[in-house]
Amino acid sequence: MRRKAVPLAAAVAMLSVLAACGDGDDDGGDDGKKSASPAAEAGGATDLSKECPETIVVQTAWWPDITSAGAMYQLLGDDMDVDANAKKVTAPLVASGGKDTGVKLELRSGGPAIGFNPTSSQMYTDDSIHLGIPQGFDEAIQNSGKQPTLAVMSLLAKNPQVIMWDPEKHPDVKSIEDIGRTDTTVVYVPTPYMDYLTSKGILKKDQVDSSGDGSPARFVAAGGAIATSGYATEDPYIYEKELPDWGKPVESQLAYEYYPNPGPSPVIRPADKAELAPCLKKLVPVIQQGAVDLMENPDPVIDKVIELRDTFKADQPFSKGVGKYSVEQMGALDLVADPGKPVGEFDTERVRELIDLAGPVFEAQKKPIKDGLTPEDLVTNEFIDTSITLGGE
Repeated sequence: MRRKAVPLAAAVAMLSVLAACGDGDDDGGDDGKKSASPAAEAGGATDLSKECPETIVVQTAWWPDITSAGAMYQLLGDDMDVDANAKKVTAPLVASGGKDTGVKLELRSGGPAIGFNPTSSQMYTDDSIHLGIPQGFDEAIQNSGKQPTLAVMSLLAKNPQVIMWDPEKHPDVKSIEDIGRTDTTVVYVPTPYMDYLTSKGILKKDQVDSSGDGSPARFVAAGGAIATSGYATEDPYIYEKELPDWGKPVESQLAYEYYPNPGPSPVIRPADKAELAPCLKKLVPVIQQGAVDLMENPDPVIDKVIELRDTFKADQPFSKGVGKYSVEQMGALDLVADPGKPVGEFDTERVRELIDLAGPVFEAQKKPIKDGLTPEDLVTNEFIDTSITLGGE
């Protein structure tokens, strides 16, 4: 455990220096040494030490990244304890302005790091997890019957999932609907929004191929003749700037425009709400402000994400360019929040619409959702600080 070095007493008249009483654990006092963050005002809005667990454990859905959990990585202090084997990082939880909240934050990688077990399932097998961040909000709908979760805010108002195509090969395609009017094959990673698009005839069932793995290899090998799923915040940049075998723009459209799925959202087990409520009342606004700070100054968080992914030996590269592009697109596409609306606040009518759209999809897959499911079963805005918006709007 790192401890502060005890400073030496001041020299007197250029003569002898009084020996300081040290503990022998001096790190050297180099200027490059990272100093501890100042403590939040005791009892203040960002002092979480009385209301929250000593370490707040969060299970994420993927490797460290900017889009789905950047606001959480924003809260990690510099003194990180990184466990490369467990693919997790623990650090002081630092609020806006560099204030140490008095508790620690543990962020656990998901996806490949936990055998692709969904976040909600992981929460029900490990009760040490306080908050989870599912890959998509519709996961909560799908699992509402047997593994219910309650979202306490949204990190993204809109999910960044897209379908992409080559504008040179498909000059008449301007939307996902246009793709459905052609025989173009759409390769995708299995996801509920695709099941919805085919169930409504927006895309034809015989033109979609669920064998995608997220890699651009098939798209490139086909010379752009196919369309493919991806993420608006990363893939267009990767295809144009980081794929020498492609190296040109792609066009895309958000699946959200047909299937209003909010983006990743911190969730709790509903049974834990009463116990966690005092903590959440303070923690949620800290996360909200973290999302704002990320958008205003992303570079330090991008550097942390890159460092962590390198340490964890993540199977997908993540560059500074991708990180910057992610933040740019999060702003340009209003992914974080609707203009003028509080960061993290749910539109419950939109949630209700998604229940109506996704419910039949899961029913057809023999995955029935909770009977009579309502937005209030899935989300709460009670911990949101409505004064926190992007750009102070």
